[in-house]
Amino acid sequence: MDYFGLCMDVLNLVGQGVMHIFFVSRLTGKKQKPLYYAAYVLLLGTLQLILVKFSLSGTLSIALCVLGLYAISRLGMGNQQSVSWLAAVLAYYVSQLSFGIINSIEAALFPHFIGNLLLYLLLLAAQGIFFVLCSGCYHVILKLLAWTEDSQMPYIGLLLFPGLFFFAAELYILDTAYSFFAPVISLAEVGKHSTLLLLQGMGLAALLCTLYAYRQLCQGFQARAALQSLTQAAHAQKVYIAEAQARYEQTKSFRHDIKNHLSLLDGLLRSGDLEEGRAYLKKLETVSEALSFPYQTGNPVVDILLGEKLGLAKEIAAEVSLLLPKPCGLDDFDLCVLFANALDNAITACRSSDGAKAIRISGKQQGDFYMLTFENTCSDDPLPPAGTGLSNIEAVAEKYHGAVLTEKNGRQFYLSVLLNISSCNS
Repeated sequence: MDYFGLCMDVLNLVGQGVMHIFFVSRLTGKKQKPLYYAAYVLLLGTLQLILVKFSLSGTLSIALCVLGLYAISRLGMGNQQSVSWLAAVLAYYVSQLSFGIINSIEAALFPHFIGNLLLYLLLLAAQGIFFVLCSGCYHVILKLLAWTEDSQMPYIGLLLFPGLFFFAAELYILDTAYSFFAPVISLAEVGKHSTLLLLQGMGLAALLCTLYAYRQLCQGFQARAALQSLTQAAHAQKVYIAEAQARYEQTKSFRHDIKNHLSLLDGLLRSGDLEEGRAYLKKLETVSEALSFPYQTGNPVVDILLGEKLGLAKEIAAEVSLLLPKPCGLDDFDLCVLFANALDNAITACRSSDGAKAIRISGKQQGDFYMLTFENTCSDDPLPPAGTGLSNIEAVAEKYHGAVLTEKNGRQFYLSVLLNISSCNS
């Protein structure tokens, strides 16, 4: 029985170590490495030997294991501090909860099989059920709470407090309610362990409900951010549509009167009033220039947007070297979102800097891809955290199977947006 117990302990230790590292890496979206598994399993084994040799508290051993798992997540995988603590606590809580549930069943049923060879098979079956239950709980948590480094999950650290509460309650149950089962068990003991089983099941349900509520909260934050983005884009579209309508009315009026202007100019030339004719022609040239766009990109929406945005920032030197391909399949609404946010960020950065202020916009097509580059001056201060504007640009790039790259070099900031201009036509 001693050899059997030793084998069961080794199986349980290795199995838990593998599941803990796998869960933490999957939960945080980080790459798994054999070194993590080896180091953590070695840590668990060492702590178990120290625990047995010096008869230390099991709670102390668990606390040290959680600390070790946190260190691997924080230092090895490079996760944030709050994320590392939460992942370590959840990983260990689920395994201890699964152990407690199986222990409740064992304490109620297994005493009847003491002295029977069937007990060995039952213990092996219980160990297998433990792994299945633990894996199932991990799977559900991963469905409810999977994030990556760039995902929008605010206040993630708040989940640590309910996680610690559930963990502490489970440890208290394990320390005070369970021991090696006796050969004879009464109905009162069966009822006690059944109640503990129910309480632990309710604890698991409470944790999953908490994670579900948090996921709904995060989705609400994301929906609100998306709504703000759409509201901003819709407002910008209204402004540019109004500008386009105004220009259309001006052009329509000019076209209506052009015959009269030409007739008058012809009369001046026939009568020999050349100076007056030149002056009148100069006025016509000024009117026609006012009706044209200052920047010609091949897309009316972008032309109006550039004229509107850069026209309001006269203190900033602007250079536009851009010709959008035709046809390219890029939706005008998406172009509006992309250029409006990029220009707003560039103008804000220029105004916060000292000295010369400049914005340069260029574009280049390479096969099915089109690269937009926004270059602007900025201050020497570190870049602020990415805001809604950059998120909107990334959303447009993702829609067209592209990518976004930002770079700061001294007082120059570069935003590159790669778009697959054929993807939306396929």
